[in-house]
Amino acid sequence: MKRDDSLWKAILEDVFDDFLRFFFDNAEELFDFGKPFEFLDKELEQLFPINPDDFSPKYVDKLIKVFTKTGDEKWILVHIEVQANTDNLFAHRMFQYFYRIYDRYQRPITAFAILTDKNKRFKPLYFEESYLGTKLRYDFNTYKVLEQNPEVLTNSNNPFAMVVLTVLVALQKGKVTESELLNQKIDLLKRLISKGYSRQKIEALMSFLKLYVRFGKNENDAKFDNAIEQLLNKPKETMGIVEFVLERERRLGEKKGIKKGIEKGIEKERYERNFTFVSRLLKETGFDDAKIAELAGVTLEFVQSVRQQNA
Repeated sequence: MKRDDSLWKAILEDVFDDFLRFFFDNAEELFDFGKPFEFLDKELEQLFPINPDDFSPKYVDKLIKVFTKTGDEKWILVHIEVQANTDNLFAHRMFQYFYRIYDRYQRPITAFAILTDKNKRFKPLYFEESYLGTKLRYDFNTYKVLEQNPEVLTNSNNPFAMVVLTVLVALQKGKVTESELLNQKIDLLKRLISKGYSRQKIEALMSFLKLYVRFGKNENDAKFDNAIEQLLNKPKETMGIVEFVLERERRLGEKKGIKKGIEKGIEKERYERNFTFVSRLLKETGFDDAKIAELAGVTLEFVQSVRQQNA
């Protein structure tokens, strides 16, 4: 079973607003969520060039420009490091990032170290240096995934909690069988649906769950893909029966100069997918019709119709 820590770069962008709400109880008062976040990946690479010979980086770094609600056009920088391995020089590197970032931007910085390793003793909290009466200490926020309570995360409605739960599942390597890991991933997938997240975030979190922790046996990946299709009504990447029929209709329509058949087939497919997704939400959640309509991107009348048909 392998995990892909490079996926953190993408998921942090997908749920960065939730990241801020997860770590700051008063996030709505501190940050202006009405203004877009700016991910300064290229700028960070200029400050810390990537080693072209390192094809498996042991950490992931992000730098994000965030507007606050204090003053006019006030913005700060959020620096995030995701560290997967024990590194005795990690705190020193965090300080290096701080002084180079601050030297360039001259803006307030809040830094986070997200530790996804399995070493219970590895938990850097600060960098300190002193010599002949001169002393420096740099503290940063440290979040050790291994120390988190799965029950607390499960009860949280914050999507970032689901990211942490996914990492906790990955840290089970060597402690549970692949079959048990498969059941854990499927259970986590079911929770995604029941939380009431937007479909866009469900898709992002589902992809992270699928790709971050990979099985050693291809058959378990296939089983998990089947669970995704059933629970999220996500079509296969390869051409299935529906895609085959639509493609055949398209080609026949082109030959006959008729496009209505294609449009009709697409509409039928869209209807069936929405019907299945809404049915799942009605069955597995306690959301009202308005909430389900919002999550599925359909009308309230459509949800009410599905409810009546399933009664």
